[in-house]
Amino acid sequence: MTMPEPRNPRAGRLIRQREGYRAFIPARLPPDPPLRFEAPLVSLLATASTDLGRLDGVSATMPNPDLFVAMYVRREAVLSSQIEGTQSTLDDVLTFEVDPGADTLPLDIEVVVNYVKAMNYGLARLDSLPLSLRLIKEIHGQLLTGVRGGDKSPGEFRTTQNWIGGGDRQLLRDATFIPPPPHEMKSALGDLELFLHDPDRPHPLITCALAHAQFETIHPFADGNGRVGRLLITFLLCHAGVLRRPLLCLSHYLKLHRAEYYDRLTAVRFAGDWEGWLAFFLRGVSEVAREAEQTAQHIVELREKTRQEFQSRDMSANAFKLLDHLFFQPVTTVNAAKDALGVSYRYANDVIADLVASGMLEEITGQRRNRRFRFARYLALFQEPPESATADATVQETMFEAPI
Repeated sequence: MTMPEPRNPRAGRLIRQREGYRAFIPARLPPDPPLRFEAPLVSLLATASTDLGRLDGVSATMPNPDLFVAMYVRREAVLSSQIEGTQSTLDDVLTFEVDPGADTLPLDIEVVVNYVKAMNYGLARLDSLPLSLRLIKEIHGQLLTGVRGGDKSPGEFRTTQNWIGGGDRQLLRDATFIPPPPHEMKSALGDLELFLHDPDRPHPLITCALAHAQFETIHPFADGNGRVGRLLITFLLCHAGVLRRPLLCLSHYLKLHRAEYYDRLTAVRFAGDWEGWLAFFLRGVSEVAREAEQTAQHIVELREKTRQEFQSRDMSANAFKLLDHLFFQPVTTVNAAKDALGVSYRYANDVIADLVASGMLEEITGQRRNRRFRFARYLALFQEPPESATADATVQETMFEAPI
């Protein structure tokens, strides 16, 4: 299937290159003609802003919001990576953190772990570096170094043409989408950076949605564009002060609606339908923010209920201390518990045995040595529905690069 002829040049144009193929050159942001803010879109923006504000407010009232943040960063990493075809789960990430040599871990686990590193690195760098092309390259380096795609210039923008769809250079003309060539890509990236810092840019959620779509259209890296583009959503919201913590796991929504996600981006490029993309994006923000707000409330309730159970059982002070640690690291080992409590291995083993006897922890290896334990009640709050976890992984952007 070849690229369709744009029915509306609002988002960009197909320009024939010297080599004979036609690449898509995006128009500058904001869209021209301007966005049509009719009643339905205005309503969606108002609702999304309210829902996001409530989520930010709830997180501020939690006893220890950083525990909630850590789990949501991991969850976002898992789901964003699954959109690109990885199979690792949240349990796999948590297992890797306490036992990186576990023989049950999938081969692609470090791809997801790198996403967590990239998220945390980027959020920390925002304190000293503006949201910029430099930061985006640094994030890409964190994401791809040492994992699949690590041979495709981590931390550097591409210097050759890439495309989506088709399997080799001979099929370039049959690609479903060809981003701008390197010289046009650099210009488009410069325009995007200027838009992000334009004092007259639109509402932060609109800016975020426009920037994500534009970034995916530019496709500036040889690999990892989808993941970096979704990381950009979080960085933009936190940089704008809309969220104080990275609690919006939008990849959950994008994965559930993966086919529509790609269809909406395609409709922007070839039909100029920015409004349709914005409506889809804002619905996702509302849906995910409401879900996260409920999860935050459930976490507070679970913590209080569990502490009351411990008090009724007259559990030790170290059992309470380990409980707090488990809200941050809900898969653990005796060694991990020993380090968290600052006690001997034998004492840590006794504390864990008490928690297993109370029904709060479950042993998940079935072994006598190298055992791992899982805080199942807590993890249940973050589990994906079965149909989500097994969603069709074939609907994804397959990108190829060639030295043209």
